[in-house]
Amino acid sequence: MTSLTLRSSGLVQRRTEASRNAADKDRPSGQEDHEPRRGDEPDDDDTGDSKETRLTLMEEVLLLGLKDREGYTSFWNDCISSGLRGCMLIELALRGRLQLEACGMRRKGLLARKVICKSDAPTGDVLLDEALKHIKDTQPPETVQSWIELLSGETWNPLKLHYQLRNVRERLAKNLVEKGVLTTEKQNFLLFDMTTHPLTNNNIKQRLIKKVQEAVLDKWVNDPHRMEKRLLALIFLAHSSDVLENAFAPLLDDQYDLAMKRVRQLLELEPEGESMKANTNELLWAVVAAFTK
Repeated sequence: MTSLTLRSSGLVQRRTEASRNAADKDRPSGQEDHEPRRGDEPDDDDTGDSKETRLTLMEEVLLLGLKDREGYTSFWNDCISSGLRGCMLIELALRGRLQLEACGMRRKGLLARKVICKSDAPTGDVLLDEALKHIKDTQPPETVQSWIELLSGETWNPLKLHYQLRNVRERLAKNLVEKGVLTTEKQNFLLFDMTTHPLTNNNIKQRLIKKVQEAVLDKWVNDPHRMEKRLLALIFLAHSSDVLENAFAPLLDDQYDLAMKRVRQLLELEPEGESMKANTNELLWAVVAAFTK
Protein backbone atom coordinates (compact mmCIF):
# COMPACT_ATOMS: atom_id res chain seq x y z
CA MET A 1 0.00 0.00 0.00
CA THR A 2 1.27 3.36 -0.92
CA SER A 3 2.01 5.47 2.13
CA LEU A 4 1.43 9.19 2.32
CA THR A 5 4.71 11.00 2.78
CA LEU A 6 5.91 14.59 2.56
CA ARG A 7 7.97 15.29 -0.52
CA SER A 8 11.58 15.42 0.68
CA SER A 9 12.38 18.54 -1.28
CA GLY A 10 9.29 20.45 -0.18
CA LEU A 11 8.15 22.31 -3.26
CA VAL A 12 9.65 21.73 -6.68
CA GLN A 13 12.36 24.10 -7.85
CA ARG A 14 10.91 27.41 -8.91
CA ARG A 15 11.22 28.69 -12.42
CA THR A 16 11.78 32.45 -12.16
CA GLU A 17 8.90 34.35 -13.73
CA ALA A 18 9.42 37.80 -12.28
CA SER A 19 7.84 39.43 -15.29
CA ARG A 20 4.51 37.84 -14.53
CA ASN A 21 2.51 39.72 -11.95
CA ALA A 22 -1.02 39.29 -13.23
CA ALA A 23 -2.40 38.49 -9.80
CA ASP A 24 -1.92 42.10 -8.66
CA LYS A 25 -4.19 43.30 -11.47
CA ASP A 26 -7.05 41.10 -10.35
CA ARG A 27 -10.53 42.56 -10.00
CA PRO A 28 -13.61 40.80 -8.61
CA SER A 29 -15.93 39.83 -11.43
CA GLY A 30 -19.56 40.95 -11.43
CA GLN A 31 -21.17 37.54 -11.69
CA GLU A 32 -24.68 36.74 -10.56
CA ASP A 33 -25.32 35.52 -7.03
CA HIS A 34 -25.25 31.76 -6.62
CA GLU A 35 -27.88 30.23 -4.37
CA PRO A 36 -26.41 27.96 -1.66
CA ARG A 37 -26.96 24.33 -2.56
CA ARG A 38 -29.57 22.49 -0.56
CA GLY A 39 -28.08 20.47 2.27
CA ASP A 40 -25.22 22.86 2.93
CA GLU A 41 -25.02 24.02 6.52
CA PRO A 42 -23.76 27.46 7.51
CA ASP A 43 -19.99 27.44 7.91
CA ASP A 44 -18.06 30.15 9.71
CA ASP A 45 -15.15 29.53 7.36
CA ASP A 46 -17.27 29.93 4.22
CA THR A 47 -17.42 33.71 4.30
CA GLY A 48 -16.67 35.94 1.33
CA ASP A 49 -18.24 37.99 -1.39
CA SER A 50 -21.51 36.30 -2.30
CA LYS A 51 -21.12 37.57 -5.88
CA GLU A 52 -18.02 35.46 -6.38
CA THR A 53 -18.23 31.93 -7.77
CA ARG A 54 -17.93 29.60 -4.78
CA LEU A 55 -15.48 26.75 -5.23
CA THR A 56 -14.91 23.70 -3.05
CA LEU A 57 -11.45 22.86 -1.73
CA MET A 58 -11.16 20.11 -4.34
CA GLU A 59 -12.00 22.51 -7.15
CA GLU A 60 -9.53 25.11 -5.89
CA VAL A 61 -6.68 22.60 -5.71
CA LEU A 62 -7.49 21.24 -9.16
CA LEU A 63 -7.70 24.77 -10.60
CA LEU A 64 -4.24 25.57 -9.21
CA GLY A 65 -2.89 22.43 -10.85
CA LEU A 66 -4.49 22.86 -14.28
CA LYS A 67 -2.46 24.32 -17.13
CA ASP A 68 -4.42 27.34 -18.37
CA ARG A 69 -4.21 26.74 -22.13
CA GLU A 70 -3.73 22.98 -22.22
CA GLY A 71 -6.54 22.26 -19.76
CA TYR A 72 -5.00 19.32 -17.90
CA THR A 73 -2.74 18.71 -14.92
CA SER A 74 0.92 17.72 -15.26
CA PHE A 75 1.40 14.08 -16.28
CA TRP A 76 4.25 13.93 -13.73
CA ASN A 77 2.10 14.93 -10.77
CA ASP A 78 1.53 11.76 -8.74
CA CYS A 79 0.41 13.61 -5.59
CA ILE A 80 -2.80 15.33 -6.63
CA SER A 81 -4.97 12.20 -6.50
CA SER A 82 -4.48 11.60 -2.77
CA GLY A 83 -4.47 15.37 -2.17
CA LEU A 84 -7.96 15.69 -3.63
CA ARG A 85 -9.22 12.93 -1.32
CA GLY A 86 -7.80 14.83 1.63
CA CYS A 87 -9.68 17.89 0.38
CA MET A 88 -12.92 15.92 0.45
CA LEU A 89 -12.47 14.88 4.07
CA ILE A 90 -11.74 18.43 5.20
CA GLU A 91 -14.58 19.87 3.11
CA LEU A 92 -17.00 17.44 4.76
CA ALA A 93 -15.62 18.29 8.19
CA LEU A 94 -15.97 22.05 7.61
CA ARG A 95 -19.55 21.48 6.49
CA GLY A 96 -20.34 19.65 9.73
CA ARG A 97 -20.66 16.16 8.20
CA LEU A 98 -17.57 14.42 9.64
CA GLN A 99 -15.57 14.47 12.85
CA LEU A 100 -12.99 12.34 14.64
CA GLU A 101 -14.10 9.93 17.33
CA ALA A 102 -13.75 11.09 20.94
CA CYS A 103 -10.33 10.69 22.53
CA GLY A 104 -11.44 8.72 25.57
CA MET A 105 -9.51 8.55 28.82
CA ARG A 106 -6.32 7.45 27.06
CA ARG A 107 -5.83 10.07 24.40
CA LYS A 108 -5.17 8.55 20.97
CA GLY A 109 -3.07 10.21 18.31
CA LEU A 110 -4.85 11.90 15.41
CA LEU A 111 -3.93 9.15 12.97
CA ALA A 112 -5.23 6.42 15.29
CA ARG A 113 -8.67 7.92 15.73
CA LYS A 114 -11.55 6.87 13.50
CA VAL A 115 -13.60 9.14 11.24
CA ILE A 116 -17.22 9.37 12.35
CA CYS A 117 -20.23 10.56 10.35
CA LYS A 118 -21.73 13.47 12.27
CA SER A 119 -24.53 14.18 9.79
CA ASP A 120 -25.58 12.42 6.58
CA ALA A 121 -27.51 15.41 5.21
CA PRO A 122 -26.77 15.80 1.48
CA THR A 123 -24.22 18.46 0.61
CA GLY A 124 -25.47 19.08 -2.92
CA ASP A 125 -22.10 17.96 -4.32
CA VAL A 126 -22.13 14.49 -5.92
CA LEU A 127 -18.52 13.64 -5.07
CA LEU A 128 -18.84 14.76 -1.45
CA ASP A 129 -22.10 12.86 -1.02
CA GLU A 130 -20.53 9.72 -2.51
CA ALA A 131 -17.59 9.91 -0.09
CA LEU A 132 -19.93 10.67 2.82
CA LYS A 133 -22.06 7.60 2.04
CA HIS A 134 -18.99 5.35 2.03
CA ILE A 135 -17.87 6.69 5.41
CA LYS A 136 -21.36 6.47 6.94
CA ASP A 137 -21.97 2.89 5.78
CA THR A 138 -18.57 1.49 6.82
CA GLN A 139 -18.37 -0.45 10.07
CA PRO A 140 -16.09 -0.54 11.90
CA PRO A 141 -14.98 3.03 11.06
CA GLU A 142 -11.65 3.76 9.38
CA THR A 143 -8.92 6.32 10.14
CA VAL A 144 -8.19 9.45 8.09
CA GLN A 145 -5.15 7.89 6.43
CA SER A 146 -7.11 4.75 5.56
CA TRP A 147 -9.88 6.81 3.96
CA ILE A 148 -7.45 8.81 1.84
CA GLU A 149 -5.99 5.54 0.56
CA LEU A 150 -9.34 3.78 0.10
CA LEU A 151 -10.96 6.69 -1.76
CA SER A 152 -7.85 6.84 -3.98
CA GLY A 153 -8.00 3.09 -4.71
CA GLU A 154 -4.64 2.51 -3.03
CA THR A 155 -5.43 -0.81 -1.35
CA TRP A 156 -4.37 -4.40 -1.82
CA ASN A 157 -7.67 -5.66 -0.41
CA PRO A 158 -9.97 -6.51 -3.35
CA LEU A 159 -12.99 -6.33 -1.02
CA LYS A 160 -12.32 -2.61 -0.49
CA LEU A 161 -11.78 -1.55 -4.10
CA HIS A 162 -15.40 -0.40 -4.32
CA TYR A 163 -14.50 2.56 -2.08
CA GLN A 164 -12.43 4.13 -4.85
CA LEU A 165 -13.90 7.34 -6.25
CA ARG A 166 -13.36 7.19 -10.00
CA ASN A 167 -12.68 9.94 -12.55
CA VAL A 168 -12.40 12.54 -9.78
CA ARG A 169 -10.36 15.07 -11.77
CA GLU A 170 -12.68 14.85 -14.77
CA ARG A 171 -15.79 15.22 -12.58
CA LEU A 172 -14.30 18.22 -10.77
CA ALA A 173 -13.36 19.79 -14.11
CA LYS A 174 -16.95 19.38 -15.30
CA ASN A 175 -18.12 21.14 -12.13
CA LEU A 176 -15.82 24.03 -13.01
CA VAL A 177 -17.20 24.04 -16.56
CA GLU A 178 -20.72 24.36 -15.12
CA LYS A 179 -19.54 27.27 -12.96
CA GLY A 180 -18.12 29.05 -16.01
CA VAL A 181 -14.46 28.70 -14.96
CA LEU A 182 -13.33 26.16 -17.59
CA THR A 183 -14.47 25.04 -21.02
CA THR A 184 -14.31 21.63 -22.72
CA GLU A 185 -12.22 20.72 -25.76
CA LYS A 186 -10.83 17.63 -27.45
CA GLN A 187 -7.09 17.37 -28.07
CA ASN A 188 -5.31 14.80 -30.20
CA PHE A 189 -2.23 13.14 -28.68
CA LEU A 190 -1.07 11.09 -31.69
CA LEU A 191 -2.52 7.75 -30.58
CA PHE A 192 -5.60 8.94 -28.75
CA ASP A 193 -7.96 11.85 -28.20
CA MET A 194 -8.27 13.37 -24.74
CA THR A 195 -10.91 15.64 -23.28
CA THR A 196 -9.29 18.76 -21.87
CA HIS A 197 -10.63 21.73 -19.93
CA PRO A 198 -8.80 25.00 -20.74
CA LEU A 199 -9.31 28.04 -18.55
CA THR A 200 -12.05 30.38 -19.75
CA ASN A 201 -12.51 32.71 -16.73
CA ASN A 202 -9.06 33.99 -15.78
CA ASN A 203 -10.47 36.36 -13.13
CA ILE A 204 -11.52 33.50 -10.87
CA LYS A 205 -8.15 31.76 -11.07
CA GLN A 206 -6.24 35.00 -10.51
CA ARG A 207 -8.42 35.73 -7.51
CA LEU A 208 -7.61 32.28 -6.12
CA ILE A 209 -3.87 32.78 -6.71
CA LYS A 210 -3.98 36.20 -5.10
CA LYS A 211 -5.78 34.78 -2.05
CA VAL A 212 -3.07 32.15 -1.55
CA GLN A 213 -0.27 34.67 -2.06
CA GLU A 214 -1.74 37.20 0.37
CA ALA A 215 -2.22 34.53 3.03
CA VAL A 216 1.55 34.14 3.33
CA LEU A 217 2.55 37.71 2.42
CA ASP A 218 0.43 40.83 3.03
CA LYS A 219 -2.15 39.12 5.26
CA TRP A 220 0.20 36.78 7.13
CA VAL A 221 -0.96 36.40 10.76
CA ASN A 222 1.83 34.15 12.11
CA ASP A 223 -0.73 31.98 13.90
CA PRO A 224 -2.63 29.18 12.08
CA HIS A 225 -5.56 29.50 14.47
CA ARG A 226 -6.13 33.11 13.43
CA MET A 227 -6.17 32.08 9.79
CA GLU A 228 -9.43 31.09 8.11
CA LYS A 229 -9.67 27.29 8.35
CA ARG A 230 -10.57 26.81 4.70
CA LEU A 231 -7.63 28.94 3.57
CA LEU A 232 -5.25 27.13 5.94
CA ALA A 233 -6.44 23.78 4.55
CA LEU A 234 -5.99 25.05 0.99
CA ILE A 235 -2.32 25.92 1.62
CA PHE A 236 -1.58 22.54 3.21
CA LEU A 237 -3.40 20.51 0.57
CA ALA A 238 -2.09 22.54 -2.38
CA HIS A 239 1.39 21.73 -1.07
CA SER A 240 0.55 18.04 -0.57
CA SER A 241 -0.88 17.95 -4.11
CA ASP A 242 2.30 19.59 -5.50
CA VAL A 243 0.43 22.56 -7.00
CA LEU A 244 1.26 25.33 -4.51
CA GLU A 245 4.27 26.29 -6.62
CA ASN A 246 1.89 27.39 -9.37
CA ALA A 247 0.43 30.08 -7.12
CA PHE A 248 3.90 31.41 -6.23
CA ALA A 249 5.38 31.37 -9.75
CA PRO A 250 4.39 35.00 -10.59
CA LEU A 251 6.07 36.41 -7.45
CA LEU A 252 9.31 38.37 -7.47
CA ASP A 253 12.29 36.57 -5.99
CA ASP A 254 12.20 38.25 -2.57
CA GLN A 255 8.43 37.72 -2.29
CA TYR A 256 8.84 34.09 -3.30
CA ASP A 257 11.53 33.49 -0.67
CA LEU A 258 9.37 35.05 2.05
CA ALA A 259 6.29 33.07 0.98
CA MET A 260 8.29 29.84 1.00
CA LYS A 261 9.72 30.61 4.42
CA ARG A 262 6.22 31.04 5.86
CA VAL A 263 4.90 27.91 4.16
CA ARG A 264 7.76 25.98 5.77
CA GLN A 265 6.73 27.43 9.13
CA LEU A 266 3.27 25.96 8.62
CA LEU A 267 4.67 22.60 7.51
CA GLU A 268 6.84 22.41 10.63
CA LEU A 269 3.86 22.74 12.98
CA GLU A 270 3.02 19.74 15.14
CA PRO A 271 -0.53 18.60 14.20
CA GLU A 272 -1.09 16.78 17.51
CA GLY A 273 -0.39 19.90 19.53
CA GLU A 274 -2.28 22.23 17.20
CA SER A 275 -5.38 20.04 17.30
CA MET A 276 -5.62 20.45 21.09
CA LYS A 277 -5.91 24.26 20.96
CA ALA A 278 -9.20 26.15 21.19
CA ASN A 279 -11.42 26.72 18.17
CA THR A 280 -9.74 24.13 16.00
CA ASN A 281 -10.93 21.37 13.68
CA GLU A 282 -9.35 18.06 14.67
CA LEU A 283 -10.09 16.33 11.38
CA LEU A 284 -8.32 19.10 9.47
CA TRP A 285 -5.17 18.54 11.52
CA ALA A 286 -5.52 14.76 11.14
CA VAL A 287 -5.44 15.16 7.35
CA VAL A 288 -2.40 17.42 7.68
CA ALA A 289 -0.73 14.76 9.86
CA ALA A 290 -1.48 12.08 7.25
CA PHE A 291 0.43 14.02 4.59
CA THR A 292 3.32 15.29 6.71
CA LYS A 293 4.22 12.25 8.80
